[in-house]
Amino acid sequence: MSADQLPHLETFARAAELSCFTSAARVLGLTQAAVSQRIQALEGALGVSLFQRHAGRVVLTDAGQRLYSFAERILALHREAVEEVSGQKVPLTGELSLAASSVPGEHLLPDLLSAFRSRQPHVQVRASVTDTETVLRQVEHGEAHLGLVGGKTDHPELEFRCFATDRLVLVVPAGHPWRRRRRVTLAALAEQPLIVREAGSGTRWCLERALAQAGQSLRDMRVALELGSNQGIKEAVLRGLGLAFLSSHAVADELRTGALRAVQVAGLTLSREMFVVWGRRRALPITARLFLDLLPFAVPGIGP
Repeated sequence: MSADQLPHLETFARAAELSCFTSAARVLGLTQAAVSQRIQALEGALGVSLFQRHAGRVVLTDAGQRLYSFAERILALHREAVEEVSGQKVPLTGELSLAASSVPGEHLLPDLLSAFRSRQPHVQVRASVTDTETVLRQVEHGEAHLGLVGGKTDHPELEFRCFATDRLVLVVPAGHPWRRRRRVTLAALAEQPLIVREAGSGTRWCLERALAQAGQSLRDMRVALELGSNQGIKEAVLRGLGLAFLSSHAVADELRTGALRAVQVAGLTLSREMFVVWGRRRALPITARLFLDLLPFAVPGIGP
């Protein structure tokens, strides 16, 4: 590989991070044909394939993964040399795509985005809030660099790391007969109308897991409503339509003012972990790795 292939390495790195030649072309101001030509030139010089097609996008081969770690080091050294010689710091630019499920997206992500923006003001961030299943699908398909979710799976292509904890609480409206009770039984709960999140949400998954551990299921409960947002469920509980299990983050204000009351359910373990997730076979751009630096854990082999 010759010294004049530095632009080819940058093109390769952006395509690896975005899992898409078209997106890499847009970011770099090139045509898709130019991106393909540069990748082909690199593959020809090295004698290996760097990408393989997967579900309409591109993912790195084993050789591509090895080259990416070198490409990032070479590009970082180039930036350092430019800064040293010119005396001007080159601001980090690029994109960061995030997807989050409702609880981490609504209650944890805003502070993280604020901290990230203060450190990296020139990075363009795109963030969406949806359910856990959709987040995992977006990360798997390369539509998001990182996901923040309230549950994990054993998907072989996804890497999960815990970065926060949460617990679900059973909330009742201020006028409910249980408003002064500290604890109720599962049998008593089964007699009450229950409002639940939709299938695919982390909150629903946590509740179903807790019930299963207690030898029960949602089929044993009186499910009155199924709603697609924590806010909608809170409003329904406040209007006396039923009781609900919600994240302590989501009902903190209402519990503080007394609009809602929290009641423990004997036999249910309702704590859970919040995870950040990324694709194991997709290159994490430096923007994603810098975002990970904000989270309270160390990620082996991912430091910038």
